[in-house]
Amino acid sequence: MVEKEISAPAPPLIVILGPTSVGKTALSIELCHRFGGEVVSADSRQIYRGMDIGTAKLSPEEQAAVPHHLLDVRQPDEILSVAEYQTLAYAAINDIHRRNKVPFLVGGTALYLNAVVRGMKIPDVPPNPSLRAELEEIATREGHAALFARLAALDPATAAQIDGRNVRRVVRALEIILETGTPKSELEGEDPPPYRILQIGLDLPRPLLYARIDARVEQMVANGLIQETQQLLSMGYPPNLPALTSLGYKEIGAYLYGDMDLPAAVERIQIETHRFVRHQYSWFRRMKEVHWFDVSAPRTEEIATRLADFLDAEK
Repeated sequence: MVEKEISAPAPPLIVILGPTSVGKTALSIELCHRFGGEVVSADSRQIYRGMDIGTAKLSPEEQAAVPHHLLDVRQPDEILSVAEYQTLAYAAINDIHRRNKVPFLVGGTALYLNAVVRGMKIPDVPPNPSLRAELEEIATREGHAALFARLAALDPATAAQIDGRNVRRVVRALEIILETGTPKSELEGEDPPPYRILQIGLDLPRPLLYARIDARVEQMVANGLIQETQQLLSMGYPPNLPALTSLGYKEIGAYLYGDMDLPAAVERIQIETHRFVRHQYSWFRRMKEVHWFDVSAPRTEEIATRLADFLDAEK
């Protein structure tokens, strides 16, 4: 009698996603304590050193309580491509598995989340600063529609998938085809990772979420967002740096340069964060197999039970 070989179950990956200010950090820390987990950040701004208050980064004490990965991996003027992020995330997840811990992928950057969960094949084409500058100059001189028309002529499949008003994405798609001779759409695809994945989405009614956002912005200012932005500028980082044109830093920079008063800057951050949340939801709606929980009432125990059942199923 020949015994059948029993293959080991795929290692788990827990994903905690949702819009900014919904409560992902507090929940992930609680669950990591319960289930022996470590966090892999999926936040495209918390990768930057020195940008702590404006990105709602965990305090050193909180990071010491639960290990966090992929925080502070770049200087504000350095680039972390999605392909590089994906490589770093997989390495962190695999390292957590090797130590018999449970990896929690936590964040609200949908592109980072999809890169890991779906195993997106991302063209690994290094940036070409001179080509980018040339393409951006075309957009400035002739308008974003003219630049988008060039992409539509060279790579219509990619053009059909992106917003032509997003100059940065149009420039990147043009950069790929001009550098490689192959359309971005032909270099992409999916190669799902070898994990058992449970995706948990946190949701709140918009009025409640917006109220949380507004309170958080005011707390950031009270905690030193102005001083943090001033420090970054004094270190020589220009105000038009992509990291410093992100939410919070752009508006506080305008205040520091005298372009608006502080109450107007705070209100602008709040309004733009509301807009950003709507953009996040548009991405989340496209994501599959997410178990959504309305956390306007406590749901931690229900989520923990779902997680326990999921982890027990592999044993």
